Amino acid sequence: MSDATVKPKIAISACLMGAEVRFNGGHKQSDLCSRTLTEYFDFVPVCPEVAIGLGIPRQPIRLVGDAGQPEAVGTTQSDLNVTRPLAEYGEKMAAELNDICGYIFMQKSPSCGLERVKVYHANGAPVDGGGRGIYAQAFCARHPDLPVEEAGRLNDPVLRENFLTRVFAYSDWQQLRRDGLTRRALIDFHSRYKYLLMAHHPVQYKTLGNLLGNMGHTDPEELGPRYFSELMAALKQCATRRTHSNVLQHLSGYLKRVISAEDKQEMQHVIGQYRHGIVPLVVPLTLLKHYFRQHPDPYIAQQVYLQPHPEKLSLRNAI
Repeated sequence: MSDATVKPKIAISACLMGAEVRFNGGHKQSDLCSRTLTEYFDFVPVCPEVAIGLGIPRQPIRLVGDAGQPEAVGTTQSDLNVTRPLAEYGEKMAAELNDICGYIFMQKSPSCGLERVKVYHANGAPVDGGGRGIYAQAFCARHPDLPVEEAGRLNDPVLRENFLTRVFAYSDWQQLRRDGLTRRALIDFHSRYKYLLMAHHPVQYKTLGNLLGNMGHTDPEELGPRYFSELMAALKQCATRRTHSNVLQHLSGYLKRVISAEDKQEMQHVIGQYRHGIVPLVVPLTLLKHYFRQHPDPYIAQQVYLQPHPEKLSLRNAI
């Protein structure tokens, strides 16, 4: 981030921040969001059900009908149908929250759940696979590139690291847009993200390189959004020990002329340990950074892969 004083903004289901807005008057406070992450992000709490005028407490709502286009109706009064107000509020907030870099939704919620939310047939039987909350569906349709995740899935260290990597990439792109999208800026941006992209999606790493390599006289304002959409889709694929190890090998190649045979052997040993699940990613990375501090390389120094999020978050200690 070019301006360290401005924290990226993340929208979040208000109940996850401890607001007592659930149908039963309770909350679903997430310690990760309300304690750990508040140091790094400005959270924007939203509760669509309260916003459209449903009280606290209130009768719960549920999704009924076709999983692709369900209706949100009251569980005790089926004549209460809030499908349209929830969808319209989703569209309204999507227009207002155009400076956020991510959204954390409450799982299983008929308004906010992202996937596998229970949907019922008219006879009360559950629909296979479930669906997506009405508000979340309307919001996400207008921000297809925005990193979104459900709070429950953030308990998984790989998914947590992946989501926050994408949030910071989104923030980085917003800064680029503010500074002005030139061809040079686009190529520099891609250059910094090369190894991160290689770790997440080796095929798209090549595709996006070719896209920019063949830019020619294409207007960056036209190419930029397409490039960024493809980058965000690629980063959504979680990196694996195998793809991380491949990137670590590439990076260690930049040291082959400057470190001793003994140090090279140690580097290979540690990358092998990581690949086989013996040590977390932070171990080979720390060793690499140590050597690059002794033997600086300007190209490697600018790589986002080495530090895609604040070190103090320790996200790579558990993957």
